[in-house]
Amino acid sequence: MTSMKSLRWLMRKKSGLSDGGKSSFRMKQLPFMAVVCTVMLFIVYRTTKYQYHQEEIDKKWSLWGKAEAYLTTSQKLKGLPRGIIQDSSDLELRPLWLRSNSRSKSRDYSNRNLLAIPVGIKQKHNVNAMVQKFLPENFTIILFHYDGNVDGWWNLDWSSKAIHIVAQNQTKWWFAKRFLHPDIVSIYDYIFLWDEDLGVEHFSPSRYVKIVKEEGLEISQPALDPNSTEIHHRITVRARNKKFHRRVYERRGSTRCSDASEGPPCTGFVEGMAPVFSRSAWYCTWHLIQNDLVHGWGMDMKLGYCAQGDRTKKVGVVDSQYVVHKGIQTLGGSDHGATKVSKLKKTTTVKFLVT
Repeated sequence: MTSMKSLRWLMRKKSGLSDGGKSSFRMKQLPFMAVVCTVMLFIVYRTTKYQYHQEEIDKKWSLWGKAEAYLTTSQKLKGLPRGIIQDSSDLELRPLWLRSNSRSKSRDYSNRNLLAIPVGIKQKHNVNAMVQKFLPENFTIILFHYDGNVDGWWNLDWSSKAIHIVAQNQTKWWFAKRFLHPDIVSIYDYIFLWDEDLGVEHFSPSRYVKIVKEEGLEISQPALDPNSTEIHHRITVRARNKKFHRRVYERRGSTRCSDASEGPPCTGFVEGMAPVFSRSAWYCTWHLIQNDLVHGWGMDMKLGYCAQGDRTKKVGVVDSQYVVHKGIQTLGGSDHGATKVSKLKKTTTVKFLVT
């Protein structure tokens, strides 16, 4: 009898332990289920956010009248395997005869900048001096030959490292519109689109880039030496005691520049001979350049639209790194809008302000 009671007691105890084990297992499951639910909610959130951004992109295309072209392009790319699409390129040379490991180590593709110059063989000596300043500073060089003469450049040591594009009697803006598409130059932090008649004895590309980065200048230019042959606008003249300036004060003829001035030529202005664009600013500027633009007169007055914000703050002239404008006319150009420095000195007094 006693043994029967002991057996029943053991059975009940076992049953109780079994129920407790199930309860403990359920308790352990709760944190796991909570983690699973959190992950699922995060996935739903990210998916919804991605879809929202895609809709916003589609709206932007639609606003510019490109929705149809965008959809057409997407349809054309549907046959490509996922992950294979490469929507950008660059202007870096990749010689066929280099070994793959040498090719990867030969150039540093980070923090790169681009110097593009329209050139003629008559300015070979000056262009040589310009390129030798830029090439060691991690710059890619592209020369637009408007006179058709490329053979005359091969005896320069750096010529094989540059990109040469030839089109007879074409201007800087014609070349830029066709060969500097934003998707092609997207790896470059800054695009220097300069004329060939600039003296760079007092200019350091690396110091210049450092200044524009520190000051947040999306569009800029080096100041012009007061002894330059021609100066078109007073705001571009070098201020000796400044690192950079964004504004000029002046009273000359019909020009009145004061604190109330909000646009060119008093503030938010750089000239077309030596502009420097950030990647974002160039993306905008390329779309601003009209396809039939030739000389580009007046183009500099519109560049402020691409300042990526307030042009009075995002556009500036760097004084500590300056160049000499030699005023050499090319492609049969005239001195349209040019003003002699000596005349400017006699007619006006100018003050600079760093803001």
